[in-house]
Amino acid sequence: MLSERLKANFYIAFEAVLANKMRSLLTALGIIFGVAAVIAMLAIGTGAQQEIMEQIKLVGVNNIVIEPIVEQIEEEVDESSGLEKERGKFSPGLKLEDVEAIRTTIPGINNISPEIVFDTHIVKSGIRRSAKLVGVTPAYFDVLDFRLKEGRMFSKKNLIKGDAVCIIGRSVQSKFFPKENPVGKKIKSGNQWLEVIGVLEERMVSESSISKLGIRDFNMDVYIPIQTMLIRYKNRDLVTEFALRSNNGNSQRSNYHQIDKLVVQVEESETLSPTAEVLAKMLERRHYNVVDFEVTIPELLLKQQQRTQNIFNIVLGAIAGISLLVGGIGIMNIMLASVMERIKEIGLRLSLGAKKSDIVNQFLFESIMISISGGLIGVILGIILAHLVSTFAEFPTVITMPSIILSFGVAATVGLVFGITPAKRAASQDPITSLRYE
Repeated sequence: MLSERLKANFYIAFEAVLANKMRSLLTALGIIFGVAAVIAMLAIGTGAQQEIMEQIKLVGVNNIVIEPIVEQIEEEVDESSGLEKERGKFSPGLKLEDVEAIRTTIPGINNISPEIVFDTHIVKSGIRRSAKLVGVTPAYFDVLDFRLKEGRMFSKKNLIKGDAVCIIGRSVQSKFFPKENPVGKKIKSGNQWLEVIGVLEERMVSESSISKLGIRDFNMDVYIPIQTMLIRYKNRDLVTEFALRSNNGNSQRSNYHQIDKLVVQVEESETLSPTAEVLAKMLERRHYNVVDFEVTIPELLLKQQQRTQNIFNIVLGAIAGISLLVGGIGIMNIMLASVMERIKEIGLRLSLGAKKSDIVNQFLFESIMISISGGLIGVILGIILAHLVSTFAEFPTVITMPSIILSFGVAATVGLVFGITPAKRAASQDPITSLRYE
């Protein structure tokens, strides 16, 4: 019996909403735009968070990055002799000896990965492409969480002897070995033939990550043992006739650092900042008080960016929440006006035997239907807005089911909460007075 009464009240409310389509739509506008704003903002926030997490994975966890600085030599004129004298001090630059000193001196170090990068061309079967030749140790793949898809890692023999072997990225395989297994085959890099002993799994890198983090497209890299790089390609630590000739009378300092990058992975994230400070002081001392290197902690920078993004998301969420609140107030105002317009209808129902609870249910159903229909339209509009932002602003957006459920649930709740007052107002009408109302 109760369910029949509820159904009857629902049908009456449904007919009332349909009878006033335009008014119902205008009433629902606040809910529509509020729900759309919530979904779009959550999609933008989730996309930004996901991108930051991917960037943290790209730079590795608990990593300290040390990169060389190559500056122009500053010169000044000696007033007594009239000759130019160099103001800069001597520094040996970043070297493999620094790696060993850090390994043996500083506690709490999990891994150390030196890196030497060489611009080269890869040639095979008449195909020639530019690529990066990267001299590394096996620690490099552990620090950046690279995994092998095929083949094996460098052996101790490869590392010690500087064997002509390499591990290639996924894009190198697809371009030079599209229909065959590259392991055991050879490619020419520069003037050296290298045997492919492994292929890395594909690492997805967005253009924004490449520009923000200054990283390469790892899939187009060719990795060789660092000793192979020093023996067969280049070793800036060696004094050569070409180096002396290029530096003679040249005001632009050439790159004298033996290694191009040094990544130090610490065991505990809490020690990142103090370890970075110790590393900076130690290297400065080893480089004769010349600060020709830069120490950065990408993870802390990204986490700071993440905190800023969280604050931004809270502000946007609050604005979207205010839109829903305004929409709820709009529903309450329109429903109160509707009560005044339909006093005779309410009196007629009460005089024919309807209970006050029936009147309450009728007006509650009306407000909930308006808010739910507005919520549905808002969900569709929010999804469209998120896709538009992703397409035209080139900003990553991620629409999740919890965000849709949350916004839709809030819309229904707003309709229920703000519909109670008009419903009670309608039920409190005196039937005799209502029938006489003009």
